[in-house]
Amino acid sequence: MARTRQRNTKTIKTEDSDESDVSLEHPPSPDTSSWSIAEDVRRQHHESPAKSNRKTRTVAPKEEKHGYEFGGPLGAIGVIVGLPILTYMSVLLCNDVSGCPAPSLLHPKSLSLARLRAETNWPESGFLGLFNLEVTGWVLSYYGLSLALQLFLPGTISQGVKLSVGGHHQYKFNAFPSALLILSGAGIGTYVWGPTFPLWTYIWDNLLQIVTANLLISTALSVFVYVRSFSVPHGKQPNPTHRELAAGGHSGNIIYDFFIGRELNPRVHLPLVNQTIDIKIFCEMRPGLLGWILLDLAFCAHQYSTYGRLSDSILLLTFFQALYVLDALYMEPSILTTMDITTDGFGFMLAFGDLVWVPFIYSLQARYLAVYAVDLGPWGSAGVLSILGLGYYIFRAANNEKNRFRTDPSDPRVAHLSSIKTKTGSRLITSGWWGTARHINYLGDWIMAWAYSLPTGVAGYVMASYTNPVTGVTTYDKTTVVQGQARGWGMIATYFYVLYFAILLMHRERRDEEKCRRKYGEDWKKYTEIVRSRIVPYVY
Repeated sequence: MARTRQRNTKTIKTEDSDESDVSLEHPPSPDTSSWSIAEDVRRQHHESPAKSNRKTRTVAPKEEKHGYEFGGPLGAIGVIVGLPILTYMSVLLCNDVSGCPAPSLLHPKSLSLARLRAETNWPESGFLGLFNLEVTGWVLSYYGLSLALQLFLPGTISQGVKLSVGGHHQYKFNAFPSALLILSGAGIGTYVWGPTFPLWTYIWDNLLQIVTANLLISTALSVFVYVRSFSVPHGKQPNPTHRELAAGGHSGNIIYDFFIGRELNPRVHLPLVNQTIDIKIFCEMRPGLLGWILLDLAFCAHQYSTYGRLSDSILLLTFFQALYVLDALYMEPSILTTMDITTDGFGFMLAFGDLVWVPFIYSLQARYLAVYAVDLGPWGSAGVLSILGLGYYIFRAANNEKNRFRTDPSDPRVAHLSSIKTKTGSRLITSGWWGTARHINYLGDWIMAWAYSLPTGVAGYVMASYTNPVTGVTTYDKTTVVQGQARGWGMIATYFYVLYFAILLMHRERRDEEKCRRKYGEDWKKYTEIVRSRIVPYVY
């Protein structure tokens, strides 16, 4: 690893790699899981094209055929339409108006749309009320701040993996100090104003409109990169900026390609500052991930405003999730070898996942606890911490073992590991952590996911209500929150993350397996005969 200092900016060269996060000698597995539809998490300083007068020719590499994923065009339509609706439902049906879930959902025989509207924070103006120009402006300001910090703060310059069209991209990484600066500003505001700091109250009062703003931004970005992808040079056309299409992203079906992403690494050069922004990495590592923590903090502030204290459950949850995000931002350069960057194009799948799904779905448990404060007590807190510790130990120990073996197989800590050498020259580990399951780190990741949901306990709550016997109108008292008949039903919302994350990891594992099968052929078959388990030893 070579480093040079340039204008307070570190430069790091990374080794070429073309592998995803699997139990292989190389590359190092990512230390984060963000959204992959995901997760997961779920992740730019480039030389100006004007600096080079040479015209470089690239020969189109021989491509393997890639089939549809996510159910093809029909599946893509389902995700494009269904997941935004699901995001809105998570805000509307688990609320501080009537309960979580909305009480009428517990009585489907008497369910009516009018009654359901009365039990949610559905805007009085209907669908038009989901959009607010002022809110959208503030959300865009947040994106602008994230972009400005990306451009003007010093950072680490890392070289990406070798591209199939030849050459490398360079990336400027400073998401961690950028996040610390924003969080410090929010901390100062909270110190001055307390839990009623306008940032926190604005988020709580306008959550639906903030969802809409992020949905519009992610959709606009998806359209922009899709249209722009048709200008990617092909064949022997000059390609000085090394643009390329994603291997599975140009099927010819408009809907599917829009969803999955046509261009691998869409980048925009900003001549005024002579820097290039990688749109995919910017979205993966900045607005959504930090937005997740800002939402958590806003929900903490709401709980404090309501109850005059913070419960141990919301403190633990926020700490877990903040640690997860800050660790991801600190390890930002490791994203360069993840499948999201090396394989997947940037389309609606990643744009929506990074900017909408991750912040608003992953913060659902904190929003629940903001309304119904759960007290775990010392033993409950210890139990949640133990589960998190177990998952983190498996996750970190497995990744460290693989990274040490990749860096120096003679290292005494990994020298005892057995492996098989493939025809490509790399080795596949067949003992230690990676001898128990081919994606053992995913098991640790999934166990940690339980620590995000367990603080909500046996979830579900309703607001105390009174129904006028004459008019039949029901009014809710927001100051009195009980579990009542909703007890247990709220787990559909607060434990959704655990189920979703399991599906995400299994889908990710299948994609990894298919990629390795294509690359290693018979060697991969031999490897799977030795290491039979995929994620959970002796179970799956």
